[in-house]
Formats: sequence, C-alpha cells, structure tokens
Amino acid sequence: MGENFRIGIISGKMGDVDGVSLEVNKWIQILTGQGHTVFTIAGRYKNPVEAVPAENQFTLERIRFDSDLQKYYEKHAFPHLHEHPAQVNDVNKKDVIENITSEGSVVAHELYDYIKESDIDFIIGQNTNAMPMTLLGGMGIYKLSTERRVATIFHHHDFWWERSRFSNNNIEPLLTKIMPPADLGIEHIVLSSYAAHILRSLKRVNPEIIPNCENFDDPVTIDDYNSDFRKEFGFSEKDFLIVQPTRIVRRKRLEDSLELVSLLARKYPDLKNRVHLIVSLYQGDEPDRSYVQEINRTAHQKGVPLHLIADRVSSVRGLNEAGKKLYTNRDVLAHADIVTYLPIWEGFGNALIEAITARAPIVTTTYLVYKTDIMGIGLNNIEIRNNYDQDGRLVINDQTLDEMYFIMTHPVERKEIVDRNFEIARRNFGFDTLRLKLNGVIADYSDEIRASRKRLKKSKMSYSV
Repeated sequence: MGENFRIGIISGKMGDVDGVSLEVNKWIQILTGQGHTVFTIAGRYKNPVEAVPAENQFTLERIRFDSDLQKYYEKHAFPHLHEHPAQVNDVNKKDVIENITSEGSVVAHELYDYIKESDIDFIIGQNTNAMPMTLLGGMGIYKLSTERRVATIFHHHDFWWERSRFSNNNIEPLLTKIMPPADLGIEHIVLSSYAAHILRSLKRVNPEIIPNCENFDDPVTIDDYNSDFRKEFGFSEKDFLIVQPTRIVRRKRLEDSLELVSLLARKYPDLKNRVHLIVSLYQGDEPDRSYVQEINRTAHQKGVPLHLIADRVSSVRGLNEAGKKLYTNRDVLAHADIVTYLPIWEGFGNALIEAITARAPIVTTTYLVYKTDIMGIGLNNIEIRNNYDQDGRLVINDQTLDEMYFIMTHPVERKEIVDRNFEIARRNFGFDTLRLKLNGVIADYSDEIRASRKRLKKSKMSYSV
C-alpha cells in the first residue's frame, strides 16, 4: 500500500448511465478502497455519486455538457451539430478560439480555488480533454495542468477525431492543442492498445492502458429488487429477451440488431411472437434526434417488437417521477436471454464486459478494439465479422442465426459457455486488474504529485497572505 492522496475527479457530468460515468464510479470504488480521499467536480450530477460524501461533490455549472456557453460554442465550432450553424469565417474562427480560451481561464480559476481549498493533491480529467463535450472544462483543465502545473492524469475514453461530427470543425488549432495536451508532467491513460498507438503517433506521449473493468465479485444477478422485471414490462417467462444494453446512437447500429432479430425470427418460426428486442439506455449527449424515429420505423417495418425503456433505467435504483420502479442496466441484463452488441466503433466495450458479469451470451461485431484487445483472451462469443454491404448494412450469415438459436434453446450448453466467459473476463477485466493498474500509475506519478502538492500549498499560503 502506497501513500494516500486527495484526488479530484473532474467530468462534465456524473451519476449517469453512460460509459464515462460508469467508469468514474468504478475508479472511485477502487481509489477509496485503497485509502485515498476522492472529491468530484462535475457540471451536473444526474444522480449523486454514492461512494463520495455529499460535501466532497462540487458542482461547476460552466462545465456542463448542455450549458448555454457550450451550446453557443458548439454552434460556432461544429457545423454538423446544428441544422442552422453559425456562419464562421477565418476572423470569426480566431474570435471563437480566443473566447473559449478566455472563458476557460475563468473555469481554471474556479477549479484552482476549489483544489486549494480542499487540499486536493492531483486531479483526474475524465474524457475532458479527449472529446469536446465540455470545451470550457477542457480548456480549464488544460490551463491547470500546463500553466498552474497541477498534477493531472487524463483518462481518455475516446477521441474527437474518431467522430465525424467533430472532425469537421472551426477550432482545430485549439482542439489539437488541448485535446489532449502533450506537455511534460502530465500522465495519460487510454482504454486500449489501439488508442495507445494512436496517441503515441499523434502526440508523442506514452500512455498507460487501463481497459474497462467490472466488479466480478459483485456479479449481475436476479434478486428481490429486479425479479419483477418481466412482469413489470409485460413479458412472460416464455418470451426471449434480446437486450441491447447501449444508448441510442448511430455508431451502436441498432438497425443491425433489428435486422438480426428479424432474420432469427424468420428462420426459426417457433420464436415468432416470443422474441423482443430491448434497448435499455437513452439517446444521450449525442445529437441526431431523427435516429430514434428511424429505429422505431425500421422495427415496425420488420415486425420486430422493440422496447425502448430508457425512462425506467437509471444509474441507481429508485422511483421515477411517476412513482414507477427504476432499474439499473445490470438489472436489465440479469433478465437477458442473449445480448446484442453490434457497434461499428467503440472505445473499448463497457456494456460487453457488464453483460459477461451477467452471464449472458453475447453476439457481437468484431469492431476494431474487440479485435486488438478482447478477441484474443479466449471468450466464446457469437462473432459477426464487421463486414458491411454496399448499402452499409452489416452482413449477417446463417451460421450466426444458428448459433444464436442454439444458445437460446440449450440451457446446459449456455451455462457452460457463459460461466467460462465469466472466469476468463474476471482474470482480464476484473477489479484486481483495475486496482493493480491504478496503483501502478499513481506510484509512477507520485513524485510529480508530491511536487504539485508543494506548489499548491505555497500558492495557498501566498494567497492567504
């Protein structure tokens, strides 16, 4: 056990069901379990962070994903985010960058004051300087890490250049500079070997790899709280629940899941009227409101019973405003007969690992990071090669349908497969892995943390005088 530190974790939002929020919660569990004191700083808390005392949860409205300033700058910076984007010329581009820099300085000042007042030793930016969802938060943390020299670990879940809606932008010099920065004294963490390779190539930094991990000592199960899930949503015990435990965004390819379920029911008529596709999470922070309409229309055309239940799914159990029970994504997965996970791109695969802890069989595409960091460990998933036809549709062969039907109708073999997957994933992506890797990063970075602590104390003394 090494030295204990006071750690500030910063994100545009926390307490939600998105991958970043979920991963933040896991890191907090590990860090507090190791004796560190954690503070959270977020633009918005969908739900309070359970493992952090309320007095250690700070809200900074300026770094919200949906703040007025964020919306204003998105309209000027990212033409593809709006039907009627602001008209920006070369002069305006410089003004936009200067304004973000100026407003970001205000955020940096507020963060710096809170860090000093709370005696925080170092900060962790959770995707703040990889995706421009909180431009002011990204600029603020950039200034803290490079100008104020606050010890900073950047945890990058995915990068702005991986999203077409951000790659065409009016602020590329700023994004190149701060997302992420490459200054000395900064530590970077990524989710995969592919992300590490890209960051080394583009930024000439050497990031640490920490994959998405899950608590396999607290696996997903049917319990007293979630045992009524089928009854609550009108499903019978004979129904086959095919769960897609993701948000409703285009890169998750719900249309391919609908096609998969449609083909399965067509090939195996005994499944007709018994298969249901459940999508558990909401659209999220990514725009494109028309996608939900497209998915509903496609489901109707294909005759697939589609259930979008995001209004009943939360990061914590409880009741919604109508007094109806809220379930977590884990509760939904506990009832899954099979899970579809067919993204065209993922930073890693949080939902995939969570499905394994639920001992659910999985049908997945062999997306890039799956190939580089997951496929080789020996999991027995139903894999669909990420091949797409000329119309952009995933190519699904009969073998995939046969494998799905077999595992859905052969409980003994199903149990053998999911139990083996569980043990393999526990060894590779369990909390022991997360604990070991986080401890290693903090130990390697501890000299810089102590130096930062001294600078902060000196600044605090000077400020108080």
